[in-house]
Amino acid sequence: MDSVVKRVLKDIKESSPGQEEFYQAAQEVLVTIKPLLDRDARYYDYNILQRVVVPERTIIFRVNWIDDSGRVQTNLGYRVQFNSAIGPYKGGLRFHPSVNLGVVKFLGFEQIFKNALTGLQIGGAKGGSNFNPKGKSDNEVMRFCQAFMNELYKYIGQNRDVPAGDIGVGHREIGYLFGQYKKLTGEFDGVLTGKGINWGGSFARKQATGYGSVYFANEYLNINGNSLEGKVCTVSGSGNVAIYTIEKLYDLGAKVVACSDSKGTIYHENGIDLASLKSVKEIHRASLEEYAKLHPDCKYIDAMDYPEGGHAIWHIPCDLAFPSATQNELTLVDAKALVKSGCILVNEGANMPTTPDAIEYLQKNGVMFSPAKAANAGGVATSQLEMSQNASKTQWNFQEVDIKLRQIMKKIFKSAYDTSKEYGKDGNLLIGANIAGFKKVADSMIDQGAI
Repeated sequence: MDSVVKRVLKDIKESSPGQEEFYQAAQEVLVTIKPLLDRDARYYDYNILQRVVVPERTIIFRVNWIDDSGRVQTNLGYRVQFNSAIGPYKGGLRFHPSVNLGVVKFLGFEQIFKNALTGLQIGGAKGGSNFNPKGKSDNEVMRFCQAFMNELYKYIGQNRDVPAGDIGVGHREIGYLFGQYKKLTGEFDGVLTGKGINWGGSFARKQATGYGSVYFANEYLNINGNSLEGKVCTVSGSGNVAIYTIEKLYDLGAKVVACSDSKGTIYHENGIDLASLKSVKEIHRASLEEYAKLHPDCKYIDAMDYPEGGHAIWHIPCDLAFPSATQNELTLVDAKALVKSGCILVNEGANMPTTPDAIEYLQKNGVMFSPAKAANAGGVATSQLEMSQNASKTQWNFQEVDIKLRQIMKKIFKSAYDTSKEYGKDGNLLIGANIAGFKKVADSMIDQGAI
């Protein structure tokens, strides 16, 4: 490993103890861009590696809110504004008990390069809270969101920082957050994306990450003389990303036989019924166990029955795997099971869902691998399209947005693929995507001086 990279990673461990997810994300990028560093010494001369791993601004705040029994509850809130070299900060808000500073920094760091790959003028950021919206009433969620925005609004703006949704932050939460921002500032602007269609939202935003993931996978298969037609797929998760990955896979001729949630996995060999899945998850917000009750031919696997060190969904035979739930959900144990079952592609729909040793095993065994910062970029790309519509006070129809999304994903794939070939790593999209994204950001930082 390059001595400068070693030193930077050592500094991260010393300055950010306990932030393992952030360290993992930084190591993946810095190690894989070695072909670029070997070719161009400017990135050493301008100290880019040391600068890019440090957020431009980190905001941590207390969120006090009142539950339905009248008691004051306290959570932590975060916004890490990581890099604005190519545009205003852009990245989601995550409300989940697992959220801490290390998770937010990992997500924000990934967002820098993901956003750069879209070709759009957006920088990288991420935020959230350890608040858990599950089991809370609408009024409790509203009061929390209002209290959260009371602290966050000072640091965001349509030309400064534009948050969006993520895990635990959907249409409901964005609505409450936007309403409070508008009340505090008196401004109706594009400060948040993922808004409702009636008040500044974009068609296809809900579908964008899932659709984009499938469009990316299709490009990868096509360039290798293959297609989605007739492929058996497994998709982890059952939120927006997973549901609309499944929807687009069906549109393009594939069959999806399994998905999952925090409580378990469903295996429906004849193909998941999308209407039932949407009813269970989007309308009733219930467990997948309820889906299994609706379909007697569907097998339900409880989370407690997962294989040791792995997850049940990746042990179901498939041609294509779409990890679309959360970080580090596909382990080495799972990778071995996928290789054994003949899986030919792992396409990341979530943020960093595959562990480093699992990625190495998949690539060594000839499995095509689509990294999240490329395959997962459809959501943020459509968020920027929403920003463009807000700025011009216009609204494009669903088809217009979907066409633009597909074009963006095609460009992202081409950028990652062509870059991998340029640097002698033919078809290694992890290296290609990291180099392409890093180079755009780093060159912009050099152009703008020591800021």
